[in-house]
Amino acid sequence: MLRTLTLLALMFLPVQSMAQCDGHNLIAALPAADQTALRSAANAVPYPQGNLWRATRGLQTVHLLGTYHFEDPRHDATLAAVTPLIASATAVLVEAGPAEEAALAERIAREPGVMTITDGPTLPELLPEDEWQALSAAMSARGIPGFMAAKFQPWFLSMMLGIPACDMPRAATGRGLDKLVIEEADRRGVPVRALEPYDTLFSLFDTLTQTDQLAMIRSALAMEPQAADLSVTLADSYFAGESRLIWEFTRLQITTAPGADPVQAERDLRLMETALMVDRNRAWIPVILAAASKGPVMAAFGALHLSGEQGVLNLLAAEGFTIEPLPL
Repeated sequence: MLRTLTLLALMFLPVQSMAQCDGHNLIAALPAADQTALRSAANAVPYPQGNLWRATRGLQTVHLLGTYHFEDPRHDATLAAVTPLIASATAVLVEAGPAEEAALAERIAREPGVMTITDGPTLPELLPEDEWQALSAAMSARGIPGFMAAKFQPWFLSMMLGIPACDMPRAATGRGLDKLVIEEADRRGVPVRALEPYDTLFSLFDTLTQTDQLAMIRSALAMEPQAADLSVTLADSYFAGESRLIWEFTRLQITTAPGADPVQAERDLRLMETALMVDRNRAWIPVILAAASKGPVMAAFGALHLSGEQGVLNLLAAEGFTIEPLPL
């Protein structure tokens, strides 16, 4: 999803040159007891650790790679480790391939209303003045001037807030692990197929009310003061194979932010989890099963989709697959 979001951003924005995020690992800075509680919460769900897995059922084999969508030199070692799995696959499944990216660009050019508010009140009218000013400043830091931000759909800006301003240059390269996997598959003549339609992003947010979308902006703004630190924390957790830990940490940050209503914040987080992860995970399973029926498959997608009761791994286990971790 973040890879698709980055593509959307690059269609509209002149990404500014700025330094990479220079922050601190917020989980490592927590008291030992709080770190233990976070890890206990993360480990309470199925398959909480690891970025590379094998699922087998009879003669069917699916290798699953949890990805990190930003450029990082540490991806080189990961790509080297999974290249033999790509080479032996009959297909590589990703969230969005080149064909979906092209279709997305064409849709936006044809129907600007999917991304922008074309009638009715704009965001300065929908948000209280203090929240609009905070949002405008956050978007300006990402290269989106206030007059442009005012007219974007609220869901888009809520997702853009998930990319720290200091990470925009890395996002702009488009060379996260997903892209590297696609390039490797292309080099080896392995077909690349999408796990979902190109317009999934629009469909997901069409189901949310404007009130829900504005609530997502508020939750994301609560994290903004620590954006650089969160970027470092996310990367450290991913490369340690602990992406579930960052999800539990996000829950802690959102529900305990100054002025937050913990009950409402938890509701907003569940809403995001359902729309961005759970519903998509379920929709991906038939696609994975169909591909696996034709031979070995590699599936590469955001690492947060792997774990949990409704994670891809547990959903495959419910289909009768044996799940085992692989070293990276």
